Amino acid sequence: MTPTNDPLFDLSGRVVVIVGAGGGLGQPLAEGLMARGAVLAALDKDPARLKALMSATEPAVSLEADITDEASLEAALARVARDLGRIDGAINAAGLLPIAGALDMPAADFRACIDANLTGGFLMSRVAARQMIENRDGGGRIVHLASVSSLVANVDYAAYAPSKAGLAQLVRVLAREWAPHNITVNAIGPAMTETDLTADYLADPGFRDRAQAAIPMGRLGSAGDLLATAILLLSPGGAFITGQTIYVDGGRTLV
Repeated sequence: MTPTNDPLFDLSGRVVVIVGAGGGLGQPLAEGLMARGAVLAALDKDPARLKALMSATEPAVSLEADITDEASLEAALARVARDLGRIDGAINAAGLLPIAGALDMPAADFRACIDANLTGGFLMSRVAARQMIENRDGGGRIVHLASVSSLVANVDYAAYAPSKAGLAQLVRVLAREWAPHNITVNAIGPAMTETDLTADYLADPGFRDRAQAAIPMGRLGSAGDLLATAILLLSPGGAFITGQTIYVDGGRTLV
């Protein structure tokens, strides 16, 4: 039996929504989940990214939606549930990464980061949960892409780190609230990962060297490193895991 046919990790026919599907982590996750039989609904606020994703992966549904706009999310997820019959899983891959000293960061940048990373995570979670509660069979899986920054106090992360720490605690609260509905809520916490969100920062050799040196395994993360954990949390094998942030970080949170 091959791993893709193992019933513990079988995603065949499961309807999975990815919010931020056109971004640096969203697209490879979309490709990996579809390769394992998931029926993908791709949401992103950037139509150009959606178009590129559709060319690469051909998701079952592709819709514009903004994670900070609850009405936008409600309309998109209602359309997914109507067109595909239900929503089994939802992944939050949207977010912002402003890196700047606390004395210099514009307050507007701080607010935007909290709005996208924390408030957006809350809005996406409850819109998805409402649809999952309406599923004929009930239940569902919600997965957020969090960060080691929920534990690690990096200099110049005065906006990003609190947003991800708040998201980790939000995951715990929502997991308790929605456990009676058989909805699990979890997060994956990567270390510094090569994506379009980090590309400008990592173009600075000094920044790259410092980021890599902080990871005991001696390399930056890749989107592929997160796929197996996402599969676990969305599949039957993850049915009894909830309220957790699983750090996929090469040991970054150990130092």
